[in-house]
Amino acid sequence: MLTDRPRWWHAVAAVPAGALPALSFPAPALWWFAYVALVPWMLLLRAAPTGRRAALVGWLGGAGFILAVHHWLLPSLHLFLFPLAALLGVLWIPWGLLVRRLLGGVVAAGRASAALVLVPAGWLLSELLRSWQGLGGPWGLLGASQWQVAPALRLASVGGVWLLSLLIVAVNCALVLLVAAPAARIPAVAGVSGCALLTGAVWLWLPGPTPAGQLRVAVVQIGPQGAAAGVEQRFATGERLTRQLVGRRLDLVVWGESSVGADLGARPDLARRLAELSARVGAPLLVNVDARRTADGSGSAPGIYKSAVLVGPRGPTGERYDKMRLVPFGEYVPARALLGWVTSAGKAATEDRRPGSAPVVMELSGAAAGVRIGPLVCFESAFPDMSRHLTREGAALLVDQSSTATFQGSWAPAQHASLGALRAAENGRPTVHATLTGVSEVHGPSGERVGPALPGSASAAQVYEVPLARGTTLYVRFGDWPVAAALGALAVYCAGEGVRALRGGSLRRPAPEPSAPRARTARG
Repeated sequence: MLTDRPRWWHAVAAVPAGALPALSFPAPALWWFAYVALVPWMLLLRAAPTGRRAALVGWLGGAGFILAVHHWLLPSLHLFLFPLAALLGVLWIPWGLLVRRLLGGVVAAGRASAALVLVPAGWLLSELLRSWQGLGGPWGLLGASQWQVAPALRLASVGGVWLLSLLIVAVNCALVLLVAAPAARIPAVAGVSGCALLTGAVWLWLPGPTPAGQLRVAVVQIGPQGAAAGVEQRFATGERLTRQLVGRRLDLVVWGESSVGADLGARPDLARRLAELSARVGAPLLVNVDARRTADGSGSAPGIYKSAVLVGPRGPTGERYDKMRLVPFGEYVPARALLGWVTSAGKAATEDRRPGSAPVVMELSGAAAGVRIGPLVCFESAFPDMSRHLTREGAALLVDQSSTATFQGSWAPAQHASLGALRAAENGRPTVHATLTGVSEVHGPSGERVGPALPGSASAAQVYEVPLARGTTLYVRFGDWPVAAALGALAVYCAGEGVRALRGGSLRRPAPEPSAPRARTARG
């Protein structure tokens, strides 16, 4: 009888193969590795003997990717991170089936050309589904690994981070065809060349942002010791660091997330101290209040909010933004009645914070009067649509107030800070990423870093000359058109496969590759 050794090792290898792209993100930041990192995983999918095996390899690879990109959550979620990764890994099953369907067996030129479009589109579908806030949001999108590559950032101004993800997966797909499908080398080479030409054309011919002056912005990073102290000590540290800025001719001072631990309406003494600071430095302060709020006449329900509050020399200006997209498990527990046990298994929120109802664009006063800023809080900087909305509403500067106090010493602070470069390039607007602890960075309107970053260990106040820009990027104008194009391509493909199945019976598996005759086993 013929032997057919089970390829059980494919399933085992899928987890580390899926984890490889994580090396493209900070802290390793091997951006170039993203263009080859998917090849081992795709080769495993291509070799899957059945659709069921491809689904398994796709699922386990997706779980490995989630574990690797979010491994720094382990101290907070503990063992709950593993079932969570297994749940999110399911989102890569359709992509795994698609890879096997289009790249398995003998790949002719026509199917190879289709694969160069549909395999990236299938990956984007997985990214889109997991970008829902309830599933953790768009953290670790493959395109975000290119945050320090100037030509890629210019491409982001055309189609956002989604276009970069499509480009990266297309190059990986072309490399798989070059390695494993000799008959498809011409379209594979054409695919890699097309990606390079597209990036080069955008870089050479698309004009960059038009300069429109600058702002002098100070970032106050309280640092690990201040963050770990009590609410009063944390506030006092922020005061002390801000006083060092007197005489620096500032337009704005930004404190990090949770820098104020009491509602300013209930603590007029804190509001007065902030107003005095604003008067002394000659600029408004954007602080972040993480506190319980009672009914205040604004229509918001009582509860705990995280709010960006602008304070001038006369006190709070009345402009306040309440964080809208909360971190699952960190700031609220989805379906708490069902998953409330997580609070005993890890550091999940014991009480749900309240979300805000609408984005807010704030107007500065003083020397920068008329300049409008768009505040975001923490992981909201991962959502491309939020920054785009603020830009369309007139924000000249995007400000993200964050804290990674729980994740010091991990990859999380650098990963979070790098998102500012993507948001800046997409919108043609500078970004300020100010942290309570973590990595504070400023990026110009092309995504370039401005001035030195503040490392996670720093307790300091740093002044940045932030360049402003005018004009509208193609991404701001047309939005997530790469997503629509990818979904449209998948819809056309699925419709065609459906028609083919109706006409010819069942869907056929890819033709097997020619191989040497299998050895026969002797039986007595």
